[in-house]
Amino acid sequence: MSLTSWEKNIPLMQSGYHDELLAKVEQLRQENIIFPPQEEIFNALIHTPFDQVRAVILGQDPYHRAGQAHGLSFSVLQGVKTPPSLRNIFKEIADDIHDDPTAVRENTNLTDWADQGVLLLNTYLTVFEGKAGSHRKLGWSKLTSQIIEEVSGANEHIVFMLWGKPAQKNKSLIRQPEKHLILESVHPSPLSAYRGFFGCKHFSQANEYLVSHGRSPIQWA
Repeated sequence: MSLTSWEKNIPLMQSGYHDELLAKVEQLRQENIIFPPQEEIFNALIHTPFDQVRAVILGQDPYHRAGQAHGLSFSVLQGVKTPPSLRNIFKEIADDIHDDPTAVRENTNLTDWADQGVLLLNTYLTVFEGKAGSHRKLGWSKLTSQIIEEVSGANEHIVFMLWGKPAQKNKSLIRQPEKHLILESVHPSPLSAYRGFFGCKHFSQANEYLVSHGRSPIQWA
């Protein structure tokens, strides 16, 4: 797996912008602890090639505690304590897909989603330890905004899941929105999940949409 498909299709990556950002982060690491590890920053792109994107789940920035972030939004490696938002995502899947609140997914590593074409993209791809949002001005959003624009412009029938106001601000970046499914709700955080995330049925809606357009459903569980 590599970044080749993205480097061919994203103008900023064609010009080497992503390499410049990686160099900035590498320099900052000399005096700071930064997550995720350098080799995992682009995991979302590496696991989901440009022309294989079927769904996009937008996060804000990586988890900022040791051992959590590994380059996929909302995901943590197996064995790491499940973050509250991810726990709520799994609860909704159990109720939505299985109609069984007890059938909660146990594997917190969402790489299997990424390998099925779910682009688990954070708006900002790195963060200082213990400082949420600390790399918002580093230049990541310029790149991730273009990724959303190019993916939506070059492909059809993609499901965009926009949870919470920060993610929903990216709605205007989606090109030819009439050719995609855009699902919006509050964020799955414990602070808001009971105000509309639980019961949103985004996962079954995504699969119904994909199947209706001749694409295979995503195995969420």
